[in-house]
Amino acid sequence: MGIWIYRGYKKRKKLAYIAALSFPDSYRDYLISLKHYSLLDAEEKEKIERSILRFMYSKNFLGAQHFEVNDEMKVLISFYACLLLLHIETDNCYDNLNTIIIYNHPVMIDKIQNNGGIFSKEQFLISGQSANDTVIIIWNEAKHEIYHPRHDNVILHEFAHEIDFMDGEIDGVPPMERSRYHEWTNVLHKEFQKLNRIALKNRDWGDYKFIGEYASTNEAEFFAVITERFFESPKSLKQKFPDLYNELKGFYKTDPIVH
Repeated sequence: MGIWIYRGYKKRKKLAYIAALSFPDSYRDYLISLKHYSLLDAEEKEKIERSILRFMYSKNFLGAQHFEVNDEMKVLISFYACLLLLHIETDNCYDNLNTIIIYNHPVMIDKIQNNGGIFSKEQFLISGQSANDTVIIIWNEAKHEIYHPRHDNVILHEFAHEIDFMDGEIDGVPPMERSRYHEWTNVLHKEFQKLNRIALKNRDWGDYKFIGEYASTNEAEFFAVITERFFESPKSLKQKFPDLYNELKGFYKTDPIVH
C-alpha cells in the first residue's frame, strides 16, 4: 500500500511540474509548418502543446544503432501521438507505453508465420512497430511522410495500435462507449471482409486500392490504416467510404474536413 501511495505522489508531483512548464518557441517552430497543427484553433493548440510536454516528459526516447535523437523527432512524434487523443476525454496519455525507439532507416525483423499449421520464420522490412510497452519508429520514413503528406503516416499508424490496445486487446476495436460498439464492429468488419476478399483474389480493387493491401492483414491493421487515411486524406476517405469516415469521426470526436 505504501508503495502505491508513494508512486501516486511521485506521479502527481511530476504532472504538476510538467503543467508549470512553458511550451518552448523552438518546439512550436517544428509544428508551425504542419497542416494538422495549423488547422487547430487557439484552444486546441494550447491543449495539444500541454499534451506534447506530458508525453515527452513521461516517455523514454531512444535512438537505435547509435542514432542520435533530437528535439525535432521528439516533438513531431509526440504531436501525432497526441493528435489522436486530442478530442477524446481520457486521462490516459498512453500510460502503458514506456519507450519510443527510433531507427534512422528501415529494419528487418523475424516473424513466425502460421500457414495451415505449418510454421515458418520469415523476414519483414518494417517502417514502424507497436509491441508491449514499446513503439518503434523509422525516422527516415516518418519524416518523409510528415513533410510530404499523402495518405500514409507511420506515427499515426503505430499509435492507433496503442489506442486499440488500451482495452487489453489489439483487435481493431478500441475502447469506446457501449452504445457505439455494435455499429462500429458492424461497419468496420463488413469493410474489412470486403477488402480481405479482394486482396485474396488480387483484382477488382476499385476504391479499396485507396485503403491498400496491408490493411487486409487483420482487423487491427485495418483500423490503423484507416486511421491514417482519416487524418491524412479525409476527403477521399469520406467520398469513397462514408460509413467508415463517420465511425472514425465519432470515435476520434473530430472532423478533419471541417478543420
